[in-house]
Amino acid sequence: MTTESGQSSRSKPSDDYDDEAWAKLVPLDTRFSDIKIRCGDMVICSEIKPSSSERHEWCRITKNLGQGSATLHNKSSDAILVDEALIPKDGAVDIISGSEIVPGPGGQGYLQYRFTVMPAPDSRSQLLKISIDPDHAKCSICLNVWHDVVTAAPCLHNFCNGCFSEWMRRSEARHQHVLCPQCRTTVQFVGRNHFLQNIQEDILKADTGLRRPAEDLAVLDSSSSIQSNLIIGSKRKRRFSTLVSPTLEERDSLRLQCPQCVATIGGYRCERHGAHLQCHLCRGMMPNRTNIQVPLHCMGCDRPFCGAYWSSQNVTHGESTPVCNPETFRPISERTATRIPFLTHEMNRHEQDITQRCIAKMGRTVQDVVAEWFSLFNDRQIDRSRMPLNHAETITTSTHVCNECYDKLVGFLLYWFRVTLIVDYFPADAAARENCWYGYACRTQHHNEEHARKRNHVCRPTRGNHPS
Repeated sequence: MTTESGQSSRSKPSDDYDDEAWAKLVPLDTRFSDIKIRCGDMVICSEIKPSSSERHEWCRITKNLGQGSATLHNKSSDAILVDEALIPKDGAVDIISGSEIVPGPGGQGYLQYRFTVMPAPDSRSQLLKISIDPDHAKCSICLNVWHDVVTAAPCLHNFCNGCFSEWMRRSEARHQHVLCPQCRTTVQFVGRNHFLQNIQEDILKADTGLRRPAEDLAVLDSSSSIQSNLIIGSKRKRRFSTLVSPTLEERDSLRLQCPQCVATIGGYRCERHGAHLQCHLCRGMMPNRTNIQVPLHCMGCDRPFCGAYWSSQNVTHGESTPVCNPETFRPISERTATRIPFLTHEMNRHEQDITQRCIAKMGRTVQDVVAEWFSLFNDRQIDRSRMPLNHAETITTSTHVCNECYDKLVGFLLYWFRVTLIVDYFPADAAARENCWYGYACRTQHHNEEHARKRNHVCRPTRGNHPS
């Protein structure tokens, strides 16, 4: 593997080499140009302070296997900051697209960079058409084409969400195990199958006679309880030493899944073969309790998070009990926006910088603006058609969301803040720009720095197949 020196953030390499860059370091100060990373192992040599013209070798970035991550090695004479974590001299840390890097031990006086992985070039591929017999896409419970299809494991048979949810409820009430209704194998796992969902939709488009009446689908949806992956009667054993102290014989006999599999907590203890959710963040287990008010799933992405549930049960993180901090999953109204999220304005840092300057010119903070627009959002005064979250119409400021979905929502509100802002608040260089024809949907802004800076992209598209 060869090692190559990176260029200064002030240098402007030829556009002929843009396609070779697999990643770049984007300075948050827009007066500086990006540092393109064109090989798998590259030493970064650039200024580390805005006031200095001297170049320093301060890190080496090595591409990891697969897409989207790398390892940063600290080659400077002092510590550096990566996502606010202090990396000592000669230390190393994994970074992903969006990681913020400061080439010094303190945030003040140093340039700040954002590591960004470049999107793979568009590949042209032919559409592969496969003929499927609709009889092979039917639920064995209701004998209709799947609706919101779920897959059971290990047998991999597929059913309607509502049909299997009702079957699971009856099985848990009558039997020690949940058996597959098609082959009678003990079901250990069930989850929604988005790939087969697409096939189901294509079948119904091709033969509309297979569609069920809307009222039948409404009844089916009302029975659906599988929002994410469920683990049922898992045989894995886990050690718990902080909550209770069972004997060795009891440890061997118990099928440990979560803290409430071992002890009665808050008046509740898991059934021996009860269904469990695995937290998306900490990978810990929690019971799938659908009859309580505490949310288990993020309304923005439908993924399970355990922070709110274990907080309600007064269970904290232990050596053998992974539990999320309540701060990772809480209501929108209890959150604070301290910065403009990385995903805002389609990750166009020039537009993010303009929004930040507009807010500063108004004498306000990001939190001030976001709080005002959350109030409008809660009063349903904002068009939600482009909102990048699931269940857009049902979300309010009292809804629990994860950190990632909160950032998406903040970015969505900052878009509306920008498009409704009067021109008097814009910096002179931004007010004079023309709108891009493709607006927020422009793909060129992601790989052409000059275009991203020159045109306004916080606007509705006037060309292309995009909603206006």
